Amino acid sequence: MLHSYQGALPHLPLPSLNETVEKHLLSMRPILNDEEFAELEHLSEVFRKGVGRRLQRYLSLKSWLSTNYVTDWWEEFVYMRQRSPIMINSNYYGFDTLNEHPTRNQGARAANVTYTALQFRRQVERQEVTPFSLSPRTKVPFCTIQYERLFNSCRIPGEECDRFYHWDDARHVAVYNRGCWFKVIVHNGKRYLDPCEIQVQYDWILSQDFTPAKGEEKLAALTAGERSHWARTRTGVFRSGINKISLNDIERAAFVVILDDVEVCYDKDDSSKLDQWAHVLLHGRGHDRWYDKSFNIIISKNAHGDAAVIAHFMEWMLLQDIVFIGYDENGNTHGTPALQLKPERLKWELTDSTLDAIDVSMKVAQNLIDDVEMALLVWTDYGKGFIKKLGVSPDAFLQMCLQYTYYKNQNKFSLTYEASMTRLFREGRTETVRSCTMKSVKFVLSMMDPSKKPEERLALLREACDNHQELYRDAMCGKGIDRHLFALYVIKRYLEEESPFFDRIFLRHIFFLRVKRL
Repeated sequence: MLHSYQGALPHLPLPSLNETVEKHLLSMRPILNDEEFAELEHLSEVFRKGVGRRLQRYLSLKSWLSTNYVTDWWEEFVYMRQRSPIMINSNYYGFDTLNEHPTRNQGARAANVTYTALQFRRQVERQEVTPFSLSPRTKVPFCTIQYERLFNSCRIPGEECDRFYHWDDARHVAVYNRGCWFKVIVHNGKRYLDPCEIQVQYDWILSQDFTPAKGEEKLAALTAGERSHWARTRTGVFRSGINKISLNDIERAAFVVILDDVEVCYDKDDSSKLDQWAHVLLHGRGHDRWYDKSFNIIISKNAHGDAAVIAHFMEWMLLQDIVFIGYDENGNTHGTPALQLKPERLKWELTDSTLDAIDVSMKVAQNLIDDVEMALLVWTDYGKGFIKKLGVSPDAFLQMCLQYTYYKNQNKFSLTYEASMTRLFREGRTETVRSCTMKSVKFVLSMMDPSKKPEERLALLREACDNHQELYRDAMCGKGIDRHLFALYVIKRYLEEESPFFDRIFLRHIFFLRVKRL
């Protein structure tokens, strides 16, 4: 069963204060000169012997009384209390298969993908998904609690802090097409609709010539803008009547399906097409995605399907869609519909002040979109197998490549944030791996030094990669730096304590280079 090992998972261990302070100092050495480092050493020692001890005692109490000493605070203060837009800043995306295009029928592809997503939801609800483990050999289980938030869930804006809601069931999906919102039934009270029955509804939407209601086309821009602005608008406009009913149909849907009106493709001879595809998935037009939902499934006009979701679910969904369910010779879903249901058009009564509020959010979203620059590279010269033959981790290898590239481009080193997971522990989320280390610096400088021999550079590369893997293992095992310091900082703010140490590290040193595990 999916949650079989939840009760057996250990609590996230609380590192000692001395250990975290020492690791933090070591991580800062590559980016500080001698004078700055001496100052930080002094502040660290004062913190360790003074206010840090008191904060650590309070945090120890929380670690004894809670399942995870940092997860609830991390979610609240890093995500839910942030007032900046979640579009781009928090949302992410995943590609469809680049080389497999099973049909060009948009309605059929949307129906199959919707059906397979719902099958995965049923497996999660019945706990039929096999529990995940660190590796098939070790069978060390991962925390699976986040799967409960994948479907029937939505982030609801608040004036100061957002909230995350999950509903027990949803028999419909919300659909957006050409500026209009629809409610598509996927369960008739007795069974899930077959793919061909869902396709009937999608085809009907695509065949109609609807005109968006006043304000409907760009309504979702409210979810892309500043959070407090969206909260005030939601409270004032969507608390009653037809607007509340329609908003509930979106927020309480199993998920959102976007029947896009643009075509995307991958062309190995034209990388700009892949860049354009990425922009479509990451932010669209700023008003054609409901960013508060756990995920949106985006089906392009030529039937490429993508979703900003966790990898395991998306891979399973695409495998079922392309390999096991498939399409007939005309590109339609298999079967003959036993039910001929019609989608419900959502209705809105939006005032001029609401339109002004939408415009405000749209301007914020557009400014953010204009500030995004992406260039994607499909690398085929070699892969992880070749890198492993060198005796190094593929992830560590690419992290060193990024350090080298950044230094060549900027002529300096910066704090680097690589996300590691802590799902070996109950309700674990993430930890930071600080990829810029003294050993990575030595490797990069050797690459810049023409007098260094290839053998010396390779030795330094392996040493830097081994060190990176050690840092990654520490982060996975609850021995990281940043979540511990963050939790101490939360207590410090609550107690209104003065701390020059925190003033220095949180106000003057931020992560300039953020990378994901590769």
